[in-house]
Amino acid sequence: MLEIELKNAGKISRLTNKTFQFDKRLGEGFYSANYFLKSNKIVKMNEPNHIVTMQWFQRRDDSKLCGIDEAIALIHTFAIHPEELVIEALNDGDIIQANEPVLKVTGKYENFGFLESVIDGILARRTSVCTNVYNVMKVIGDVPIFSMADRQDDYHTQMGDGYATYIGGISKVSTDAQGAWYGGKGMGTMPHALIQICGGDVCKAADIYLKTFPEEKVTALIDYHNNVVRDSLILAKHLGKKLNGVRVDTSKSLIDHYFDDKDTSDFDPHGVCKELIFALRKALDENGFDYVKITVSSSFSAEKIKEWNDLKVPVSMYGVGTYFVNNMTCGFTGDLVMLDGKPEAKEGRSNYPSHRLKKVPYPIY
Repeated sequence: MLEIELKNAGKISRLTNKTFQFDKRLGEGFYSANYFLKSNKIVKMNEPNHIVTMQWFQRRDDSKLCGIDEAIALIHTFAIHPEELVIEALNDGDIIQANEPVLKVTGKYENFGFLESVIDGILARRTSVCTNVYNVMKVIGDVPIFSMADRQDDYHTQMGDGYATYIGGISKVSTDAQGAWYGGKGMGTMPHALIQICGGDVCKAADIYLKTFPEEKVTALIDYHNNVVRDSLILAKHLGKKLNGVRVDTSKSLIDHYFDDKDTSDFDPHGVCKELIFALRKALDENGFDYVKITVSSSFSAEKIKEWNDLKVPVSMYGVGTYFVNNMTCGFTGDLVMLDGKPEAKEGRSNYPSHRLKKVPYPIY
């Protein structure tokens, strides 16, 4: 099947069109905007065999491209006579600028035009997620990070979003589906639900976790009672070296009980605030638990992570979800810009030149 090289951080992976598990209805126009289907029929009946060039671009500088290999596989799978099409493309993982063409397809309109809106969507979704991850990676420094984006959107998005996350620079994900396209596996330890089933007893939850997974150390969610400093110390004393870390996931609507008797007039104490994390690290260290790591999650963005890193907030790992996948930053447009070898485009558009586009060979099956 089709093999496409992917270059990411010096690694070369191989994806095939089997990887993407395309719905066969893509070839029937089920997912295509209806007016593209009508245009295809009109052209086929009245103006067939014109050779056109369609190009795709977006309007944001310093974006990290993703979805190119998927779009090429889509064209090779569902276009009519794909072997007759000339495809020029950049690579997944390339940094792109506003108005830079990332993909051009030349051939008979009636053979591929109906795929335009589907390709728009693939490039927009994958590049937006990839760029959001890239923005975090630029400010994260040496602190590990994992994607919790599985719970932020429909489950059908997990494979594509997970792959875009990987191209953006993060391989740690929550589900096997997120890692499916690049060979990754989901990671995670204890949810709030386990603590609830144990009647709110964090220590009991940790004990039965270890009983079930004795080869693992525990990283426990610690905000169940909204008292993370107290409960972290209780759990650390109970588990000792079996405790790998705690994860603070306090809701933005709550103020941790640590602040009940403290003046909070000069900062916002809601949710996972930096003052709480400084206090937690201090309490753990002073009680001999300097080996216990602190993971934070809940409403973290590139801007917030940069701020925390600049202030040296003692975080061992960040968990990010909403910012990655519910923050569409890169919208793509497909335009016809050449007709039978001559410039022809709507006002304001033209065949943008690019020395970076490379011709994509038709696959050997």
